[in-house]
Amino acid sequence: MTKKNFFSNYYKNLTSFIEKCDTKKIVKASNIIKNIKKKNKLFLIGNGGSSSIASHVATDLTKIANIRSVTFNETNLITCFSNDYGYENWASKAIEKFGIENDICILISSSGKSKNIINAAKMCKNKKIFLITFSGFNKNNQLRKLGNINFWVNSSHYNYIEMTHHIWLVSIADYLAN
Repeated sequence: MTKKNFFSNYYKNLTSFIEKCDTKKIVKASNIIKNIKKKNKLFLIGNGGSSSIASHVATDLTKIANIRSVTFNETNLITCFSNDYGYENWASKAIEKFGIENDICILISSSGKSKNIINAAKMCKNKKIFLITFSGFNKNNQLRKLGNINFWVNSSHYNYIEMTHHIWLVSIADYLAN
């Protein structure tokens, strides 16, 4: 395979994943986010690349769509909660401490089986926080079973999944900004 073919195929594959978004469902999720109450906030949480996506989208939603959006990407918070409660519980503890009923949480996990993200999803359920999930790999992954609205990428390649999640989430920000 030539370099040109690699990139051409790569972009075609990525485009095909992006285009498979259920637009009715993304409009529904966007409208739920748009109608968040003034006293509530939107949390976005992920690991690794998904954490970076969460930060980007939270900033865009706050700046261009006036949706109060936050992440828990502060190193001191993650390391404190991980040290005291275990890494698998740091995100759920952050939601427990900062979340209130009728907040909205977007959880992003390429595999849909990251323990800390699954535990965060369960905490959202306990606190009556509306949950939107973004995952990939196995269609029946654990995270996808816990969300109120779920977005899934039919791939086992991290970069395809993460970039598709990123485009879908940024499209929500742009939709809400208009």
